[in-house]
Amino acid sequence: MKESLVLKNRLREARRARGLSQTQLAEMVGVSRNTISSIETGQFSPTAKLALVICIALDKKFEDLFSF
Repeated sequence: MKESLVLKNRLREARRARGLSQTQLAEMVGVSRNTISSIETGQFSPTAKLALVICIALDKKFEDLFSF
């Protein structure tokens, strides 16, 4: 995969700004804490649906949280 096509994110910063733990955000969006951790560290790219649900939970636009 080309480096330019790697999905980067600002999830950790947005989550912390809202005062949420990984566990709290995971419960809000219906995934495990490990999934949130893996997304934050770039080990896992969320599906489009999960990315949208995370954006809604954090009241952020997609482009505020994710970029290539």
